[in-house]
Amino acid sequence: MQINLSGHHVEVTDSMRSYVDEKLQKLERHFDHINNVYVVLKVEKLQQIAEATLHVNAGEIFASANHEDMYAAIDGLVDKLDRQVLKHKAKLAHH
Repeated sequence: MQINLSGHHVEVTDSMRSYVDEKLQKLERHFDHINNVYVVLKVEKLQQIAEATLHVNAGEIFASANHEDMYAAIDGLVDKLDRQVLKHKAKLAHH
């Protein structure tokens, strides 16, 4: 799984990068057909926004989460992605 991380109006620190990497590894445990992940961390006014697009076999999964704290936004993002990945996996299993 290749992770592409970029920042928009925010400097992506090494600790943010390793936090994102660590959190996204959890998704791979549930579904190992994730090819690429594009993560964008943004700051808009007082909101920290984390967005990601997962390129998976047979489609893509997008999620976005925002919070006052970037790490909390990343947590929320990974939770949403996790639910969507499990739903996608279940859909594939029914075919």
